[in-house]
Amino acid sequence: MSDHLAAGYDLVIFDLDGVVFLIDKPIPGAAEAVDRLRSGGTPIAYATNNASRRAADVATLLTGMGVSAAPAEVLTSAGAAAALLAERFPAGAPVLVVGAEALRAEVRDAGLTPVGSAEDEPVAVVQGYGPEVGWKILSEAALAVRAGATWFATNTDRTLPSPRGPLPGNGSLVAVLRTALDREPDVVVGKPQPGLFTTAATLSRADRPLAVGDRLDTDIQGAVGAGMDSLLVLTGVSGPADLLAAPPERRPAFVAADLSGLFRPADEARVPATGSEAGGWRVSRDGDRAVLDGSGDPVDALRLLCGVTWDGVPVAAVEAGSPAAGELLRDWGV
Repeated sequence: MSDHLAAGYDLVIFDLDGVVFLIDKPIPGAAEAVDRLRSGGTPIAYATNNASRRAADVATLLTGMGVSAAPAEVLTSAGAAAALLAERFPAGAPVLVVGAEALRAEVRDAGLTPVGSAEDEPVAVVQGYGPEVGWKILSEAALAVRAGATWFATNTDRTLPSPRGPLPGNGSLVAVLRTALDREPDVVVGKPQPGLFTTAATLSRADRPLAVGDRLDTDIQGAVGAGMDSLLVLTGVSGPADLLAAPPERRPAFVAADLSGLFRPADEARVPATGSEAGGWRVSRDGDRAVLDGSGDPVDALRLLCGVTWDGVPVAAVEAGSPAAGELLRDWGV
């Protein structure tokens, strides 16, 4: 039996943006990682907070990038939100949709009536990411919520990763209504809520799933809440400095530079690293101060430093004891 990380799990649940692709371009190695899992018989699922595409559209997008995917393997916050709305409200009930056409289609297929104005007296407002969302529909949503409509947000990701850097996500648009209404959404459907992860595990009948994500505040926190192990990959939003400062509810079991980490020995990705040395790096601690020395793979240094920062050393109190360590800490903004 192989001793690589993924071999210890019976399902791998991938986030998409920042893990498998950036906007519309695959992240190098993603297709190969998925194919290798499939060839080894490991089931795959995709769980995304992005509500701008339906499951079939996501599968088509992935397939076009060379990443194998079937619609049944994809769970979206749009689909989950529509299912929840259908549980709460009677068939045909009007729902004001703030987002992309995919979200309107999900609401419609759930047996509800998508509307675009507060004058339609919607029973609920459902808000998801859509690149065309603007002031007009946000104003209608604000009016509807003030009139008593229940406010659902598909997710609250503040940003979306892109090759040009982080872009405003649905959480930034939710913040517009939060400011205007001076209140929080009534229901947030996607990660960090555990529902997408637990649903994926149930559908695959998995006893030991692994969640893979790029965001500590959604993917990793959601996996922790679902009682699942998780792997943070450093190809998207959360970086080394974020991981060093992560509170317990946002700490992954593993960290890797990219999806190739799935095929390294688990002990080489486990975080924090055991002991004070790993891969050419050494960490020494003196009270509330820690020194990183040596050189090697940056991920090994990160794993070592998590051991001291998660144990109470302030991130600002981490110092460099070698030129390589100094360069690394500067790159990380530490």
